[in-house]
Amino acid sequence: MRVGVHVTKFDNPAGSAGVAAELAAVARNAEAAGVGWISVMDHYFQMEHNGGAADDMLEGYTTLGFLAAQTSSVELSLLVTGVTYRNPGLLAKIVTTLDVLSNGRGTLGIGAAWYDREHHGLGVAFPPLKERFERLEETLQICLQMFDQSNDGPYEGKHYQLAETINHPPAVRSPRPRILIGGGGEKKTLRLVAQYADACNLFPTSIEEVSHKLDVIKAHCDTVGRDYAEIEATITTRAADLDTFVAQMQEYAKIGIKTVIVAPPTGTPARWIEEFVAPAVQRVAEL
Repeated sequence: MRVGVHVTKFDNPAGSAGVAAELAAVARNAEAAGVGWISVMDHYFQMEHNGGAADDMLEGYTTLGFLAAQTSSVELSLLVTGVTYRNPGLLAKIVTTLDVLSNGRGTLGIGAAWYDREHHGLGVAFPPLKERFERLEETLQICLQMFDQSNDGPYEGKHYQLAETINHPPAVRSPRPRILIGGGGEKKTLRLVAQYADACNLFPTSIEEVSHKLDVIKAHCDTVGRDYAEIEATITTRAADLDTFVAQMQEYAKIGIKTVIVAPPTGTPARWIEEFVAPAVQRVAEL
């Protein structure tokens, strides 16, 4: 099992002037620790349970571009971008650019979006859930088409129409950037995982619940003719005590979880990575 770091807070004690230096230290410490993945949230406003809209929140892809320049080995992604936040053609271009500038380390993390306050706050359309899932599937199709250099023709969907899906330069990663879909909805989200994604991301509610979700993905894979082994199962969690964390991950490894992504508890995560994540990487790698 590999360990990733998911940065969710940017309330640096030095204010805005301290954020870049802290993120650079996060990048250095994560790579020194052997971390395989760094992600940040994709939100306009900080979430209520994480401090609320008055707290600091950086734009996701700009942040990943900064981290790409500070790293050389970790995979980089948003966890996850909401389908409503960007036009899908632009999103495909952004992810490809991230992949090129990171020399093949960009991943498209995507989901159906949920945080209505930030949409209303900044005047971004927030359609009903059913429509968001329709847009999510069309966005996945558009991104796959734009990642494919042999097909730069039109795309005609219910919600999106693109006259040309030109996307140059192509991604460095072959055959394309990876796609991760976040969420555990069994009828729609996990069906999209089976049909389009290279990885899923689930919340570790319990061993039994996550195991059930993985079985649902397997069933969807059978339906669409996909090899379940091609999909990386990941979870996102928080942790405090190292021994407890490792014991919990041992159980998740047994049911097939390949990556655990851990969120630092503060806006100064670089030291936390040294103290907690570095030893966790070594112990979890043995699972």
